[in-house]
Amino acid sequence: VQLQASGGGLVQAGGSLRLSCAASGRSFRRNGMGWFRQRPGKEREFVSAISWRGIPYYSDSVSGRFTASRDNVKNTGWLQMNSLKPEDTAVYYCATGGGYRYWGQGTLVTISS
Repeated sequence: VQLQASGGGLVQAGGSLRLSCAASGRSFRRNGMGWFRQRPGKEREFVSAISWRGIPYYSDSVSGRFTASRDNVKNTGWLQMNSLKPEDTAVYYCATGGGYRYWGQGTLVTISS
């Protein structure tokens, strides 16, 4: 499975971005998909996950602001990010497969204050 993350960019605080994660291979539709981020100087952290059935989960820091979704026919997942804060600045990664063994290359999100 190969993952291609996109959609990052520079936005002002309070703005929105929508990240996409396109997957190759049929196993995507049978696995959950996770979103992680690595903020400057920090360890990689969990942001959100969505099960293969479309049930989402969120970290406390993004709950109520971010929304995960997926389309198993298109082999694509999305992370809609609203009310962005400067502390959301990070490289965002998508991952899938058992134990999240497949990772995308990351997309940079920069939020200006």
